[in-house]
Amino acid sequence: MPLEIFHTNEYKNLIQAHFYNTLAFLLQNGTEFSIAAELRHCHFTPELPGEIVDSFGDVVLFVMAGYTFESAHLDEEYFYFEAGFGAEGFGSRVSVPLLAIKQVFVDEYPIAINISEPMREKATQTTNDHSMEALLNNPENQKLLKKKKKS
Repeated sequence: MPLEIFHTNEYKNLIQAHFYNTLAFLLQNGTEFSIAAELRHCHFTPELPGEIVDSFGDVVLFVMAGYTFESAHLDEEYFYFEAGFGAEGFGSRVSVPLLAIKQVFVDEYPIAINISEPMREKATQTTNDHSMEALLNNPENQKLLKKKKKS
């Protein structure tokens, strides 16, 4: 079987749904776990200091335990959590596209594996469209925009 099949939208939709269901199951059952995710697709708010980012490889292991586990939630496209990074425990909210997650582990056991790449955004969007979308995806920004409209 050719590997190209794992880069089709059909497979990506299948694996995204599988990861959504797997993570939802673990969260609902209170089972702590880890994810290995591609750093280039992870978003940190606030952004991490350069020395912390420089200490990461291309794929980063995030452990969902304690407060990080309690803060974790997901939607059909993204997995979200809060964590502390570096020796100082620099706090940041992390959003990871489900398709950027390469593996899910419970203890040392890999329970889900993904070899596809995240879906590409439509090439017809302009940079301004991406910027506005990024702003509107943050619930805090949506609150500010609603307050602005009321004024």
